Amino acid sequence: MNSSMILLLLVILVPMYIALIFVPYWTRKTESFGVSIPEEAFERADLKKMRKTYAWVTSMLAVIMTAVLLLTARGQDENFVGILFAILISAYILASFIVYLIFHRQMKELKSRYPEWTKKPQVITVNTQFRRQKLTYSNYWYIIPFLISIVTIVITLVNYQQIPARFPMQYNFSGEITNWGTKSYRSVMLMPIIQIYLTLLFLFINVIISKAKQQVSAENPEESLKHNIIFRRRWSLFTLLMGTGLIAMLMLPQLALIYPINTQLQLYVPIIYVILVCAGSIILSVTTGQGGSRIGKKAAMENGKVIDRDDDRYWKLGVFYFNPKDPAIFLEKRFGVGWTNNWAHPLSWIFIIVVIGLAFGLPFWLK
Repeated sequence: MNSSMILLLLVILVPMYIALIFVPYWTRKTESFGVSIPEEAFERADLKKMRKTYAWVTSMLAVIMTAVLLLTARGQDENFVGILFAILISAYILASFIVYLIFHRQMKELKSRYPEWTKKPQVITVNTQFRRQKLTYSNYWYIIPFLISIVTIVITLVNYQQIPARFPMQYNFSGEITNWGTKSYRSVMLMPIIQIYLTLLFLFINVIISKAKQQVSAENPEESLKHNIIFRRRWSLFTLLMGTGLIAMLMLPQLALIYPINTQLQLYVPIIYVILVCAGSIILSVTTGQGGSRIGKKAAMENGKVIDRDDDRYWKLGVFYFNPKDPAIFLEKRFGVGWTNNWAHPLSWIFIIVVIGLAFGLPFWLK
């Protein structure tokens, strides 16, 4: 295992660690470990201690996993390291989820000891002007990555005769070719088709951001609404920039089929891209929080006279939303930053099946 591979693995691991370790600090202040609470309870000493303990436990798991990876992978080939890496990541995510479930159960027990938390009037706050706001950047911006994909297709077809009968499709971290492709129109069009698929996927995510169920705090609706709009627009811009950058980056290996492009360049450009995306997502999570909960200074609450409707019964394990009566397909996560889906809505399953089916089906059909 060489230094380049170690760098790439750490680039992948560190942002994942940060996202899982600090997620309790980035969620809305009306939720704690997947359990709804009054906003003023978020700063209680016992809840602060729970968040700190969760962060320490998941941090120790991260240190152990990294040590196991570096010690076990020493002197091994890249295939072994790749398999080991996938196993350890899966193990860390599973272990972190188990730790979360322990704190989720503790949080439910704590809530049961404070019945006054649910005795306040529970309301659902809906702003009828919300959809008239500019919630995301225009979908027309995705014309840019579409054009990049079209240019890639045109260059490939015009220079098809220059593509060798057998061409490299995969390199290791030493710049050696580890997989070859056989020239055909289907095989050389794999990357442009993936570019188009990913552009449509990012466009779909932008639509989700704009159409997802609004969540306005009953205790401080005006500030909550303003912050939620900023939250959506920031993630919409991030999705646009990240998606356009990825589509442009995928043009590089396609051009390498036709023109002589240094293999080290093809290796380090993706690493730089991943570093920028990971850094951007972390900065955005820290400065924005879920639903805009970390934006600016918190205004004074309305004396805690009302609370949001307690819908814990619809959140299975605090992370899976299942409500057949809710017409919403997408809504904000309870534990984490971003959006999730309503598992009780049929369209939710259709979207998931189509996205996963295309992701696995396109490479298989075009290889």
